[in-house]
Amino acid sequence: MESIQQQLINAKKAQASIASLSDQRKQDLLTSFAASILAHSAQIIAENLKDLEKMSVSDPKRDRLLLNETRIDELASSLKDVANLEDPTNKILSERRLDNGLHVQKKTVAIGIVGVIYESRPNVTVDVAALCIRSGNVCLLRGGQDAYHTNLIIVSLIQQILEEQGLDKNIVQQLPADRKYILDILQAEKYIDVIIPRGSNQLIEYVRKNSLVPVIETGAGVCHTYVEQTAKLKEAADIVVNAKVSRPSVCNALDTIVVDKLVAKDFLILAAPLLSSYDVEIFADEHSFPVLKELNYPKLNLAAPEDFGREFLDFKCSVKVVEGTDEALQHIAEFSSKHSEAILTEDLSKAERFLNEVDAAAVYLNASTRFTDGQVFGLGAEIGISTQKLHARGPFALEKLVTEKWVIRGSGQIR
Repeated sequence: MESIQQQLINAKKAQASIASLSDQRKQDLLTSFAASILAHSAQIIAENLKDLEKMSVSDPKRDRLLLNETRIDELASSLKDVANLEDPTNKILSERRLDNGLHVQKKTVAIGIVGVIYESRPNVTVDVAALCIRSGNVCLLRGGQDAYHTNLIIVSLIQQILEEQGLDKNIVQQLPADRKYILDILQAEKYIDVIIPRGSNQLIEYVRKNSLVPVIETGAGVCHTYVEQTAKLKEAADIVVNAKVSRPSVCNALDTIVVDKLVAKDFLILAAPLLSSYDVEIFADEHSFPVLKELNYPKLNLAAPEDFGREFLDFKCSVKVVEGTDEALQHIAEFSSKHSEAILTEDLSKAERFLNEVDAAAVYLNASTRFTDGQVFGLGAEIGISTQKLHARGPFALEKLVTEKWVIRGSGQIR
């Protein structure tokens, strides 16, 4: 643990450097970082290419890894958005004067040292660093081997900006990508205040079971869209296709189409050609399989039990036919990962029932689940989508990178 031990010590020391920064200084850091990644766009793309060359062209994670000029422009824009957000620290949440004269305040403060373990998403490196700097936190980034070269250059650019502005470069650090260090990170409770895993169910489960540091989960997304019998079927087909194909490798993409039996055939007649045009592979239940077979759907499988509750992260989805809203709600309750769920309907009473009863971080009426995103929701950026219920739920963004502190001012009171 020798190499990582020094990084942890350095992170602890760096807390004083970030804690002393004014709101304006933190904004300046992020705007400088945005300018730097734009200025070094060609170098970032060259390093990213080294990572892409190690990954199969058919790997669905490749899209997550890819950085091009458009995506780098988007990252720079996101940095500016975060810089313009209100500082979440030093907000007075409550205050009162007790009968004994004590003045009691509760205010927001930075969490401290935030560790994030994630996979092949170099944009996470930028987003987490930006959010932590804006909220006055030190961040320790443990990206996957897949994005090693990309993460390395991004972190080096951040550290260069920190040093140029007279700050401790260890405010942002990249931890070794070697898996042998993961357990050391998870058990560094003396140094790290919170661990946030972002990635596969396997990664999140491992972190949850092995961490001595408090964990905030940003869970995998098993997302359903329920086509209720009163839905506008043409509109429903467009929404379902968008939720599946617009970017299938992300956590808010659709995994299972749940469709009412009364409209299943009519809906599938509309949706099948659209899904087929994107080469989507379908795992259909016993009711939808013969309908799709009759339509000569090209990539069709009879669904196995494990095809429900499965996060595909690819051009694949399952279809479940249900008899009414009760069965739809039961199916979603059983297989949902509590990320994002949608109902497509013109029945307002069923819509409200769905929105109230479905236990998920985000629930939708007549819209694609693909909107579950911190930037889209006006939060600037996100660390991930939290599917748990303590501290943060939904887009885990700037506003949640703080905790509370009680400040009591007295004049000699004793108890």
